[in-house]
Amino acid sequence: MVIPALDEEQSLPQVLAELPPVGAVIVADNGSKDRTAAVARAGGAEVVFAPRRGYGTACLAGIAHARALEPEVLVILDGDHSDHAEDLPLLVDPILAGQADLVLGDRTRLALPGALTPQQRWGNRLATRLIAGATGHRFADMGPFRAIRFSSLLQLDMSDPTWGWNVEMQMKAVQRGLRIQEVPVRYRSRIGSSKISGTVTGVIRAGVKILWAVQRYGE
Repeated sequence: MVIPALDEEQSLPQVLAELPPVGAVIVADNGSKDRTAAVARAGGAEVVFAPRRGYGTACLAGIAHARALEPEVLVILDGDHSDHAEDLPLLVDPILAGQADLVLGDRTRLALPGALTPQQRWGNRLATRLIAGATGHRFADMGPFRAIRFSSLLQLDMSDPTWGWNVEMQMKAVQRGLRIQEVPVRYRSRIGSSKISGTVTGVIRAGVKILWAVQRYGE
C-alpha cells in the first residue's frame, strides 16, 4: 500500500490504525513540515521521501519503493482520513479473485453530506465527461482510493507528477484494455484543510492540471 502524504500528522495515525492487515505500508512524504514521517514510522509504516511537491511525484516514489517487495496488488489511499481504510477488501478482493485489474473506489454514492465539496463534485463531472469523450468509458468518480494489479500498473508506465495522476491512470487503463471495476466506498470530511478544494487557487490549479492531463493522455 502507498499513502501519499503532505502534512498529515493529525490524520495519519488514525488511517494506519484502521487499516486491515496488509503486506506493507509505504508512506510517501511529499515535503511535510510537520511530524508526518515520525507518526508514520510509529504506526508501523515505511517512509520514503518525495520532497518535490506533486501528488503524482509522491505516488511514483512509493511505487518505486514497492518494486522490491514484488506485491501482487498495490493500493493507493490518501492519508487525510476521508476514505475508510476498512473498505480496502472491497477494492482488493476482485483483483485477487481474478475478476479485475483495476478497482476504483466510487465515493459519489456513499459520501456523507458535505464530505464531497461542490468543487469536487463539479471537477468529477467535468473530468469523467472529458475522459468518456476521449476513451468511450464513463467513470463514476475520480477518487484516490484505488487498487491495481502490480503487473498491470507497471504496464501503464505512469509518469504524471501532479494532480493529473488519477486521470493518467484511468485513461491508460482503458487504452491498455485493463478490466476495470468501480465499487461504492464510504467517504467523510477529511481531517484538516484540503490542499486543493480548501482554497480557490488550489481548485483552479487542480482543474487546469486535470484538463491538461485529459488532453495529453488522450492523444
